[in-house]
Amino acid sequence: MIELVFAVSQEADGGFVAECLTHDIITQADSWEALRDNVREAVAAYFFDTAMPPAIRLHLMR
Repeated sequence: MIELVFAVSQEADGGFVAECLTHDIITQADSWEALRDNVREAVAAYFFDTAMPPAIRLHLMR
């Protein structure tokens, strides 16, 4: 696996939700910067016992 891709949608209240397209990983945050941190944390938790993918991509869906 080269990278994880997350589809990101912006909620009506301005927050963001990121959902991985290939694994059962989902997280949310109030800002883009916080979302990036939350995605990294969620990926690290998901892959706690295996090697993490070297790249994570966030794709904002409009």
